[in-house]
Amino acid sequence: MATTKFGLAQPVRRVEDPRLLKGSGRYTDDIVLPGMLFGIVLRSPHAAAKISRLDTAVAAKLPGVAGVFTAADLAAEGVGPLPCAAPVNNRDGSPQATPPHPVLADGVVRHVGDPVAFVVAQTAKQARDAAEAIEVDYDTLPAHTDSATAMDKGATRVWPDVAHNLAFDWEIGDKQATEAEFARAVHVTKIDIINNRIVVNSIEARAAVAEFDAASGRWTLYANTQGGWMVKNLIGPLFGTDPEKFRVITPDVGGGFGMKLFLYAEHVLTCFAARKLGRPVKWAAERGEAFLCDTQGRDNVTRGELAVDADGKFLALRTRNISNMGAYLSTFAPFIPTFAGTGVLASVYGFKAIYANVLGVFTNTVPVDAYRGAGRPESNYLVERLVDAAAREIGIDRVELRRRNMVPPNAMPHATPVGKSYDSGDFRSVLDAATKRMDYAGFAARQTAAVARGKRRGLGLAYYLEATGGDPTERAEIRFAEDGFVDVYVGTQSTGQGHETAYVQLTANNLGIDGDKIRIRQGDTDIIPVGGGTGGARSLYSEGQAILLTSESVINKGKQAAAEELEAAVADIGFADGRFSIVGTDRGVDIVALAASQRKKASAGQPATLLDAAEVAPIDAHTFPNGCHMAEVEIDPETGMLELVRYSVCDDFGKTVNPLIVRGQVAGGVAQGFGQAVLEHTVYDPSSGQLLSGSFMDYAMPRANEFPDIEVELLEIPCASNPLGVKGAGEAGAVGSPPAVINAIIDALSGDGVTHIDMPATPERVWRAMALAKAA
Repeated sequence: MATTKFGLAQPVRRVEDPRLLKGSGRYTDDIVLPGMLFGIVLRSPHAAAKISRLDTAVAAKLPGVAGVFTAADLAAEGVGPLPCAAPVNNRDGSPQATPPHPVLADGVVRHVGDPVAFVVAQTAKQARDAAEAIEVDYDTLPAHTDSATAMDKGATRVWPDVAHNLAFDWEIGDKQATEAEFARAVHVTKIDIINNRIVVNSIEARAAVAEFDAASGRWTLYANTQGGWMVKNLIGPLFGTDPEKFRVITPDVGGGFGMKLFLYAEHVLTCFAARKLGRPVKWAAERGEAFLCDTQGRDNVTRGELAVDADGKFLALRTRNISNMGAYLSTFAPFIPTFAGTGVLASVYGFKAIYANVLGVFTNTVPVDAYRGAGRPESNYLVERLVDAAAREIGIDRVELRRRNMVPPNAMPHATPVGKSYDSGDFRSVLDAATKRMDYAGFAARQTAAVARGKRRGLGLAYYLEATGGDPTERAEIRFAEDGFVDVYVGTQSTGQGHETAYVQLTANNLGIDGDKIRIRQGDTDIIPVGGGTGGARSLYSEGQAILLTSESVINKGKQAAAEELEAAVADIGFADGRFSIVGTDRGVDIVALAASQRKKASAGQPATLLDAAEVAPIDAHTFPNGCHMAEVEIDPETGMLELVRYSVCDDFGKTVNPLIVRGQVAGGVAQGFGQAVLEHTVYDPSSGQLLSGSFMDYAMPRANEFPDIEVELLEIPCASNPLGVKGAGEAGAVGSPPAVINAIIDALSGDGVTHIDMPATPERVWRAMALAKAA
């Protein structure tokens, strides 16, 4: 029988944690295969250069070296470039510019860290020594790293045949209707903002281990992915073969945040070398290397305009976003600022019209792709900065301005001007709960007290709306194992979120099985044939539906088996609390015992109805998590130093399967957003293209002692878009926190005349903003 600790909506401690905390986790770099070799990537020290000479002869002869591979070696065996899997069209309907993304640089390097050669040896040290022995002559070229000026006349071209460095010029919305609303507006608020570039820095660096079986012609690739199925499907064509020739195994993963979704050069290189050398090959990034080879996030320069009528009602929103793609188009890069980002521009407000123009540009920098929230944090940041600026300019309280423009519950479902349809939401109730929890009415007194202590105190709020995404289907399989356990095979991939616990809770609830007897299996594309992976905060509502559908199949099979075992009609069999029984009697059988008896019959060659089942669930609708973040800060005007005094979040995630895990997810997201808001700053030298913030010596990350307790209140607003009633929660914390923190800083400094500051609001920038405002 199911124990109550695994019931739904219970704050169950994570079942995976004891294994991980005791050191029993198995990560990609822990994998050691017989005869394994080690690979090192030689990377470009220049942001832009022609390779005039590449001599590997000396390196190839060094002790322990098994192979040195260049672009020529890949080309000789027909290994193609890395694909962009999510292209977009320009406004005129023409396709985007899609220059090739070579696995190894083919005569030209385009960012510092661009792979030039792959060295494989008996040890990592021998491979590193050999990489240093490769002789490369570079003819350096001018580099361009700045997003805002990438399209300027005279700007250095990253790709000679891509005019103005313009990858795409994309639009969404009704431009004519938007212009008409602006024409009749009483007030227009304009703001120019920078959404700073982020280095992801997951606690576990990327790694890959590949082996090739010559007899079957199949590879096995061990890699820390967010779903091996996409990697398998993308890498197969690069080798000119069926993706089924690849088995991708993902062990434990120490953080992904979007960055581990993609197909990378190192996946291809290890697979190529393993086939070429006939031995397994491992590559594992060092932290400094990760700064140069992992996709990075954000990097937008955006102008937003908000049209307001005489009653303070929002009429229209108009945006122009320059989005840095880096030197190459990563797997999903064009999709992030376009479809993903603009889908939430309407936020929770009743705009009559919206028009957005997104310009993707190439620069001599590391490629940019999805990072926690993937476009939605950028759009929410813009909207909430605009709303606060409008409130100041018009002279309306910022809470009242938001409340006045929120879509009411009785307007659901609500169709937005950018093509989304919200199924549910009570935004005003969430806003009211947030302001009450934070004592918004009492803030003035706290601010006055801070001034008396020589500090500036500010209260910032941001109401966010998320739109979850991902594959349109998801799969689950339930097998009753011989050892008495129930194995649940899932098509998502945990990277630290607590999936195992949530899926155990769902399965225990559906089948009445003790959670201690349920095991979650994931991350093997041979054992699990299809899966959508993890991204877009999709896992629980997608995989949850698949588990629910598969559980129903198990129960239906169980009723048939129980009818045979209990000698009753199927129609007379009921199921409750893990037990099949004849309705109206005490005759019955436990589901696990029934599964065992049927398996025993099958093994003996007797007719049997096995309870094992697998189903693919259609994901017909996505979800729209939303909530209100409120941050209270104190600033020392002498130094610009900031203290986060209090942070409170009120979230609508629909029904929560495990509130303990959800609160942890929100707190982690808040920390990441706070890091972007005040600390993390990716800086490229404008002349050389060198990454100046290429280590933790120069790139600041948030630390635990910088935070108060993150207060999280979960408000359940009914959600009908999926049978579980859940909404995605994984990215929400990182969506709402940057605008809340920056709005708090501006509020704190408003008395000094400061009306704008860009992320990251470092102490130096805060101090400078105050000084400039005072001088003005």
